[in-house]
Amino acid sequence: MSNNQPSSVKNYFFRSSASDFEKIPGNPISYWISHRSATLFSSGKHLGDISSPRQGLATSDDQRFLRIWHEVASNNCALRTSEEDIVARAAKKWIPFVKGGAVRKWYGNNEVLINWANDGAEVKSYAESLYGSVTRTIKNIQFYFREMIAWSLISGGMPSFRWQRSGQIFGHKGPGLFFSADLNLNDAIGFLNSKVAGHFLSFTSPNLSYEVGAIQKLPVLKSFPSTNSAELIKVAAADWDSYETSWDFSNLSLLRPAYHCPTLKASYQALRTYWQETAVEMQRLEEENNRIFIDAYGLQDELKPDVPLNEITLTCNPYYRYGGDKTKEELEALLLADTMRELVSYAVGCMFGRYSLDKPGLILANQGETLADYLAQVPQPSFLPDEDNVIPLLDDDWFPDDITLRFRQFLRVAFGDAHYEDNLVFCEQALNVKSKRNYSLRDYFLSEFYTDHIKRYKKRPIYWLFSSPKGSFNALIYLHRYRPDSVSVVLKYLRDYREKLSTEKERQAAVSINSTTSQGDKTRALKEVDRLAKVLAELTDYERDVLYPLATEQKAIDLDEGVKVNYSKFGSALKKIPGLDAKDED
Repeated sequence: MSNNQPSSVKNYFFRSSASDFEKIPGNPISYWISHRSATLFSSGKHLGDISSPRQGLATSDDQRFLRIWHEVASNNCALRTSEEDIVARAAKKWIPFVKGGAVRKWYGNNEVLINWANDGAEVKSYAESLYGSVTRTIKNIQFYFREMIAWSLISGGMPSFRWQRSGQIFGHKGPGLFFSADLNLNDAIGFLNSKVAGHFLSFTSPNLSYEVGAIQKLPVLKSFPSTNSAELIKVAAADWDSYETSWDFSNLSLLRPAYHCPTLKASYQALRTYWQETAVEMQRLEEENNRIFIDAYGLQDELKPDVPLNEITLTCNPYYRYGGDKTKEELEALLLADTMRELVSYAVGCMFGRYSLDKPGLILANQGETLADYLAQVPQPSFLPDEDNVIPLLDDDWFPDDITLRFRQFLRVAFGDAHYEDNLVFCEQALNVKSKRNYSLRDYFLSEFYTDHIKRYKKRPIYWLFSSPKGSFNALIYLHRYRPDSVSVVLKYLRDYREKLSTEKERQAAVSINSTTSQGDKTRALKEVDRLAKVLAELTDYERDVLYPLATEQKAIDLDEGVKVNYSKFGSALKKIPGLDAKDED
């Protein structure tokens, strides 16, 4: 350091022997390593000596072979099979595929499926055509469908390891660690998610790329200490499955008897209290886990067991979910708003019959299903789904099945009539995160709902928005209930809406020339006549140029092709999704 540096600047430097570097497998220049840590690398076994960390399958064309689970028909997926369930898997096309994902410990990131029809015949054939060999990219087949621990090959932050049940295939970006005679997976995941493993990985993977080789080189003791990892996995799994983007989602937490109160506000407060207790308990369990391994490895002088709340990777924990330098008040407002968005999303699912207030889990989730299929499962629903699979999103209550009206009905059924007005106001205020004046539920549906839906379903929406060029007409359909005549039904709504607007335009014109009307009312009426004329011109063009030609095609879709392919078939009839055309990662 230069001598002209201010005296307040301290000289920091490390002393380390070159022989210490040699003790780390691969000999990385980790100059900050202590003698104790270096000795642990060289004095015993490594994880690779007692286990089987493996790299998995690369499809070479993710867009062709992978889907997010909600895109395809539920009855064509083998989502929950054991290693031995060969027959059950053989009857299905789509198998869970472990692909890494965001930083999340213990459990989660279960979203992707792979086309494994006929024992992966198409994937294997494609690999052979490209490389002349199946095993060049489809590696370690003998480990497929086994219970394992997965992690993300590339991480933007701390390493995070997740337990994965059997019945899945693992990818090259979601490698796997497997049970052996010398390694229990519960013990292993406790170690891997501890501060000790993270400490060792800072020497072998300083660039946050957690390659299989780096995991294999982690030093292990003769025996792992007993940990609370089973409880940590259980808590993380319950959190993951509480959201509708999990294939094991059953019902909305806000509506469960344990938290369900007469008012929406009280229900949320009860649920929020549970979430806070869960995050604190998870923090306690993780710190206990860290303490166990810090003591076992003799690293008390180098590591502390403490885990900050923003490293407790539960979706219900706002410190992890939103991060950054937000205040507690800001975090609470974001969590409340998202919880209300989840309520609205679940309600829309009930409107379409994907979910039901009367039965847990998915109801309609297969291609072309109808209201009759729903009633076969839920004969006497407390909240009846939409009959024709078209729900209008408009600027007023033009139709009895308008989405805003239907949500209000849902709120009455779910929470009763006694506190309906209070519940509606609470929901609207929570959704109004930007504190807009006169903000209403309808404003949310018109301006934010579909953006939220696209984000929630990772640009693979299951509800599709037919929308005129300037958004004067909007109608949702549910992908899994789509039929070749669905566009014709949307067209009927458009025509009915246009007739209603024409009638309103005539009424306003009459007001503008009525001798008893005040000058102010006449001026407002003329402005409305002009506005409605522009809207009617927009709708006429949309019908003539887009919707009517599309309706005459009676277009069929195949859910197996995925949202990306199917959505594009409808062109400008549907709301444009930014980034939908982007190439998927291989």
